[in-house]
Amino acid sequence: MNKGFLNTVTLFCLLLLISGCSNFQKLLKSNDVTKKYQAALEYYEKEEYYRASQLLDQVTPLLAGTGESEKALFYQAQSHFKQSNYILSDAYFRNFYTTYPRSPLAEEAMYMQAQSLYQQSPSYQEDQTPTITAIMAFEEFVTRYPDSENVPEANSRIEQLYLKLDRKEFNQARLYYQLRYWHSAVVAFNNFQREHASSPYSEEAAFLKLESQYRYAMESVASKQEERFDEAIDYFQSFVDQYPDSRFKRNAEQFYEQARSELERIRKNTNNQANL
Repeated sequence: MNKGFLNTVTLFCLLLLISGCSNFQKLLKSNDVTKKYQAALEYYEKEEYYRASQLLDQVTPLLAGTGESEKALFYQAQSHFKQSNYILSDAYFRNFYTTYPRSPLAEEAMYMQAQSLYQQSPSYQEDQTPTITAIMAFEEFVTRYPDSENVPEANSRIEQLYLKLDRKEFNQARLYYQLRYWHSAVVAFNNFQREHASSPYSEEAAFLKLESQYRYAMESVASKQEERFDEAIDYFQSFVDQYPDSRFKRNAEQFYEQARSELERIRKNTNNQANL
C-alpha cells in the first residue's frame, strides 16, 4: 500500500479525533441542556461511556421534574457502571429505584445496584462489611422480584458472597491453629461449625478441631490430661459420624489411637498409684 496514502489516512483520523475532542469540550461548556442530553445518549449508544457520563452528570440534575428525568438518571447510573465506577453506580441506581419505584426500569435498577455492591466486595482477607451489604441487597431484590429472570444469578451471587464470609471466618479460626494456640483454636473451630454448618470448610474445621484438642491435651498439666483426651476422642467420634469418607479420616484415626494410648497410660498410672 502507498506510504503517502497511509499518511493521509492517519492524518485524517487524527483530525477527526481532534475534532471530536473539540466538539465534546464545547458540549461540556454549553448551556444547552437538551443538546447535551441528546449528545450523551448518542455517546452511550456508541459505548463511549466516559463522555456519556460526563454530560449526564451535568444535565441529570437539571432535568429533574421533566419527562426525561427518569431515563437520564438510569443512563447516568449505567454509564458509570460500564466504567467500573461502582461506588457512583451504586448511589445512582439506588437513587433511581427509590425515586421511581413504579418505573419499568426499577427492577433492573435494583438488580444493578446489588451488582454494583457485589463488585465492591473485597478479598476475603479484608473487612467484609461491603460483602454483607451486597448480600442484603441481593436478598432484598429476590424478595421483591421473586419471578425476575435475574433471580438465578442473584442467588448465585449470594452463594459466592457467603462462601467468601465462610472462608474469612475459617481462616481466622485456622490462624489460632497455625499459632499453636490450641485451646483458642478448638473454641474458634467449634464456633465456626455451629455458625457455618453447611460450609465447604466445615469438614476441615472438624478435623483441625480434633487435632487441636489432642495437642491441647498433650501440653496440659497432668491433672487435666484425662478429661482433655476424652474430649478429643468425642471429637473423633463426631467427625467420623459426620464425615465417614473424609479425606482426613486416616490422620484423624491416628490422633484417635494416640489419644487412646495416652488415656490408657494415664489410667494405668492412676491405678498403680492407688494400689501403692
